[in-house]
Amino acid sequence: MGKQAVRTIEESIAVRVSVNSIIVNVVLSVAKFAAGIISGSGAMISDAVHSASDVFSTVVVVIGVKMAGKQSDVRHQYGHERLECVASLILAIALAATGVGIGYSGIIKIIDADYQALEAPGLLALFAAVMSIIVKEAMYWYTKAAATQINSGALMADAWHHRSDAMSSVGSFIGILGARLGYPVLDPAAGAVICLFIVKAAVSIFCDAICKMTDVACDERTVRQIYRIAIEQKGVIAVDDVKTRMFGNKKYVDLEISQDGKKTLEEAHGIAEAVHDRIESEIEGVKHCMVHVNPYICREGQKIENDGIQDGTTGASGDRAGS
Repeated sequence: MGKQAVRTIEESIAVRVSVNSIIVNVVLSVAKFAAGIISGSGAMISDAVHSASDVFSTVVVVIGVKMAGKQSDVRHQYGHERLECVASLILAIALAATGVGIGYSGIIKIIDADYQALEAPGLLALFAAVMSIIVKEAMYWYTKAAATQINSGALMADAWHHRSDAMSSVGSFIGILGARLGYPVLDPAAGAVICLFIVKAAVSIFCDAICKMTDVACDERTVRQIYRIAIEQKGVIAVDDVKTRMFGNKKYVDLEISQDGKKTLEEAHGIAEAVHDRIESEIEGVKHCMVHVNPYICREGQKIENDGIQDGTTGASGDRAGS
């Protein structure tokens, strides 16, 4: 399957999940808002507004994924994958703002002892909070699974937005239940604790996006896999250098290998092409691999047999000519 076909499938998965998220958030927001009005729960009305705000974050995901999926052009010859990182940054900031807002509101309510505003006399609001927790947690796992499948940072950020909404609903549930039991302080206290988890998730998403925008190297496991594929290829005497970088959620590889300096250009190119094709096909997420060939010059007394260095006298290795 071609790279563009894979990208199209990934994009369709992201859009499908995002559209489902928008539908769920709209329905859930309307239901919670109605429950808050009917039961007289200010906490539930606020929770409904929070769910409605998630629609914005999901729209950002759709736009980011769509733009990142655009093919290379004259001005952007390496593609547009980093635009998905931009979407992740926007969502991370929005997520952090949500967490700080929940924490700030909880602390202010504790300091001011404004517990009257948290009263929720109706049972309907309590049931709505439970429903919201279940639905939003389910949406978190659903979106997270899709984000992991297509390696989408923006979709993963949206998944954490779902979880932040579930945590907000937990705070609403505790507050509503606490108010009914005579302990309204539980709501702001829960909010202050929940905000720490939300902000931590936002920082993690933000750092991941920044790393992918600044050409951070691939993980050690990927580098070892690149080395193994190259050195196993018939005709490769040594792997001289491996450089990798992340470009959005895609991987770029720059590889230097040594071959017998007496091979023809056509033979050397064929070996390099074989290494190139295997790396791009066997390692997930590699968008492009550049292979540079260095001629391996034997010292006196050495010879190359079956692409390996044979030296029965000194055991010394040969010399690689300069790049």
